[in-house]
Amino acid sequence: MTASTPPPTTPNPVDLAPVHPEIEAYMRGLVDRTEHAVLAEMEAEAQEQNFPIVGRLVGVFLESLAKMVGARRVFEFGSGFGYSAYWFARALGAEGRVICTDGDPARVEQARQYLQAAGLGACVEFHVGRAQEVFERTSGTYDICYNDVDKGDYPEIWEMARHRIRPGGLYIADNVLWHGRVALETYVDIVPGWTQAILEHNRLVFADPEFDAFINPTRDGVIVARKKTA
Repeated sequence: MTASTPPPTTPNPVDLAPVHPEIEAYMRGLVDRTEHAVLAEMEAEAQEQNFPIVGRLVGVFLESLAKMVGARRVFEFGSGFGYSAYWFARALGAEGRVICTDGDPARVEQARQYLQAAGLGACVEFHVGRAQEVFERTSGTYDICYNDVDKGDYPEIWEMARHRIRPGGLYIADNVLWHGRVALETYVDIVPGWTQAILEHNRLVFADPEFDAFINPTRDGVIVARKKTA
């Protein structure tokens, strides 16, 4: 698309794949393993409904990160029907707590049913409502704050979460490469302003002197920022 060409009315769903699909397929083959049957149900549901989930590769990554920092308290800004919470809950165990949020009551109930069926419901707390408002009603610090809300809210979520992550804890956000649009001079936004919001979010995270940050380019890009210890 050139400057003189009007943008198409239907955006291309993938502008630039961060990782070559054959590499992703190879990596997926390494982590394919027998999981609870509920996980396969959630993945089938996501495919049928065209609902965005992080997928198996990122799920394993989230579980590994939570185990690495000994996480016991996780807040999810945006939980959908519980796919990412499944992986966090596996890492935290019965004594941990994953706080899930979603604005759709039906989706929250679906998450509750999935995670209970997987034997993980005891460590998951479900809230219906805007993630930011739920977060403000909680207190204390978190081992992990996970961000997967509407992309236009990403800078706001970062500013809220960064103050309540314990030293050594993690801030994690999905979709930070946004189908490669962050690296393109011209692109078509799914929602106007979302790419700019992600660009600003990423800039803020990497510029913060209190955090060490890195982007894992798997799938749609996952940012991981560790709060420095004294």
